[in-house]
Amino acid sequence: QVQLVESGGGLVQAGGSLRLSCAASGRTFSNYGMGWFRQAPGKEREFVAAISRGGYMTYYGVSVKGRFTISRDNGKNMVYLQMNSLQLEDTAVYYCAAREQGVGVTQREYDYWGQGTQVTVSS
Repeated sequence: QVQLVESGGGLVQAGGSLRLSCAASGRTFSNYGMGWFRQAPGKEREFVAAISRGGYMTYYGVSVKGRFTISRDNGKNMVYLQMNSLQLEDTAVYYCAAREQGVGVTQREYDYWGQGTQVTVSS
């Protein structure tokens, strides 16, 4: 089992940047594919980005591609989400997730979840 704790959320103006972090503890971090999802009020949870166990493959949701970058540091048991050119529509709770096999783009493919961190983009 792996425990996930997100950090780095906050309030930012449109056009600004934030970097989210996810600290993992428990079993060997490099065994897990990692993903970021987000959920805005009244909406379903949405795929944001995913990264393979070794960090060589990345995937992005259509709405964030070109603006967000996912990365990981297996030596530090960390995964990051660099968010640039933030838009009002990016306002949501962002969740880090871990998957024991490969990497996925849907929430049902993930086995473990963090508690989330709030990102609010203001005009």
